[in-house]
Amino acid sequence: MTAAALTILPDPPPPPTPVGLIAGGGQLPVLVARGLRDAGHPVHALGLFRQYEPELPVLCSSFREVGVLKVGTWGRILSRIGVRHAIMVGRVDKAKIMHDPLRIVRNIPDLRTIVAWYRHLRRDRRSHAVLSAIAEELDRCGVALLDSTSPIPDELATPGVMTKRRPTAEQTRDIEFVWPMLTQILRLDIGQALAVRERDVIAVEAVEGTDRMIDRVGQICRARGWTLCKGARAGHDRRSDVPTIGTRTVENIAANGGGCLALAAGDVIMLEKHKVLDLADELGVAVVGVPTAQP
Repeated sequence: MTAAALTILPDPPPPPTPVGLIAGGGQLPVLVARGLRDAGHPVHALGLFRQYEPELPVLCSSFREVGVLKVGTWGRILSRIGVRHAIMVGRVDKAKIMHDPLRIVRNIPDLRTIVAWYRHLRRDRRSHAVLSAIAEELDRCGVALLDSTSPIPDELATPGVMTKRRPTAEQTRDIEFVWPMLTQILRLDIGQALAVRERDVIAVEAVEGTDRMIDRVGQICRARGWTLCKGARAGHDRRSDVPTIGTRTVENIAANGGGCLALAAGDVIMLEKHKVLDLADELGVAVVGVPTAQP
């Protein structure tokens, strides 16, 4: 298998160029909106119905709710108000969609979404394939997706020990031992994380996601002090596919006996980074940024 090709993204436009924000749930869209606004960009947000956080609209120059499966509508709205660049971030909670009594009406795909599914996603529905299809359809409307981390550079993992608490010598050896394995797992697009203790790989993340994998590690490994290593898929598309951790991740690691969190520097978002690091020190979890090889 060959490595994934890097996606060449447009440079962020200079302020005060208006920037669109296609927002799902969680705090990441809020942080991005604040970062764009602080840099001098008017923010025109499209909040995915029943997904976005309630504080988001007041941070934006304009705000409108849109359906989750209406990519063509997203592009037309942004294009009509003169937006030529956008960022797409945030999660989609399928439970909120399923519990909407009008879900059938609200989530009928528009024509562009149907065409995109037929053209791109019949055989490959992995997240990066979905993102590429969305980006192509938005581009047809004259809207280019930007690197989703560009407004929040201070929220990315940085090289070296980021907490006051330092990893033990054993944890450092575990990171050095297992990082080449994680690199191969990422290259093969299996998952974004694995857990290790005393050079034994305890678990590898797959479709269940990092939080559930951490819970599984706690059930398998009764000894404390294991290390979670997390990175980004080889050639990952920074228009949306950026691994993210937050305070919940640190709480979950500590609750399940973990003692160290190793993150690919520059490739993993740390939501509200200062809170993550303060909590990690409080709970006794060392956080380390591992430099990644440049292509």
